[in-house]
Amino acid sequence: MILLEDGPSGVPALFDSPLRRVVAYELADVPAALAHLDRARADGAYVAGYLAYEAGFAFEPRLFDLAEDLGGRPLLAFGIYDGPKDAATVIARARDAAGAVQVTAPAPTISFNAYTRAFDTVMAYIASGDCYQINLTFPLSAQLQTGTPLGLYGAMALRQKVGHGAYVNLDEGPILASRSPELFLRTSAAGRIEARPMKGTAPRDSDPVVDAELAEALRASAKGQAENLMIVDLLRNDIARIAKVGSVKVPTLFGIETYATLHQMVSRVVGDLLQPPSLTSVMPALFPCGSITGAPKIRAMEIIRAVEAAPRAAYCGAIGWMGPDGASSFSVAIRTLQITGKEILLNVGGGVVQDSTADGEWEEALWKARYFSTLPPAV
Repeated sequence: MILLEDGPSGVPALFDSPLRRVVAYELADVPAALAHLDRARADGAYVAGYLAYEAGFAFEPRLFDLAEDLGGRPLLAFGIYDGPKDAATVIARARDAAGAVQVTAPAPTISFNAYTRAFDTVMAYIASGDCYQINLTFPLSAQLQTGTPLGLYGAMALRQKVGHGAYVNLDEGPILASRSPELFLRTSAAGRIEARPMKGTAPRDSDPVVDAELAEALRASAKGQAENLMIVDLLRNDIARIAKVGSVKVPTLFGIETYATLHQMVSRVVGDLLQPPSLTSVMPALFPCGSITGAPKIRAMEIIRAVEAAPRAAYCGAIGWMGPDGASSFSVAIRTLQITGKEILLNVGGGVVQDSTADGEWEEALWKARYFSTLPPAV
């Protein structure tokens, strides 16, 4: 079962009872899996599922040797469907099950000292000119003490209104419960493509005056704008690889969106594709999203592989759907839980640039975990 809140026509959609599943565990199998999904779409089917962050290594020869063991988790997991169904019943089930959920407080699986060592290594790469920005992340763990994964998704949905929520249970790999606010890409049947990169974060405050000041400070933040602009430029270049000359535009730069626990700086990049949208054309050019790698992308991914202690798997990948006509919507899989039995893995992070500090980045990353830490604690 896959529930996507940004389904076809922009409304929640349920993809259930797949005609078949397409799952890849090896990098060499990822391109063939995408081609298989596109053939199914050519026959009139919809596809829905996710790519893990590390699936991106399959699209660049320099990264292919960086393959790592995801602990039994797939690089790609999709279902093939006759079409979407109405999601209202499942959303109601998730909401009704939310009250039974209790979780333990999330705890980082690395120490601050270990994070600082990774941060210092990243700063040395930046100082040497290897990169301009690295999205440095780390995992946290928690336990689902009572309730179900679907109820956990429902509990988060009640507290966090976002545009790209998702629940994925394909009976292959972990269950995903995502409250992503970030659009990775959206395509139309006519060949229009849109991305909405997020970079730049500020916490909310219960005092409306202070809260408004925090949002305005983020809007004016030189650091936030620098982080955001680097990723906008990266995405403009990525989209330009598969778009008509002169069609790539940035209609929105440094906009501010407000969520339950955070303010986020958001930009918008659009273009017109050279050919009809397909997974085999769009994903190799754009995946993973530059907002969760850094710039330049390939070098950033090499550095991330060297300094992060564990693979990201579904976190920082992409969750979504594509229809037979090429229309699609995929989120960046941030604010995303990976649930295996009672074990919950969540990751947080942020863009490290020249004027970042380890204390500041660690604190900002933990702000981002508030989407989970507002859930009812275990007693």
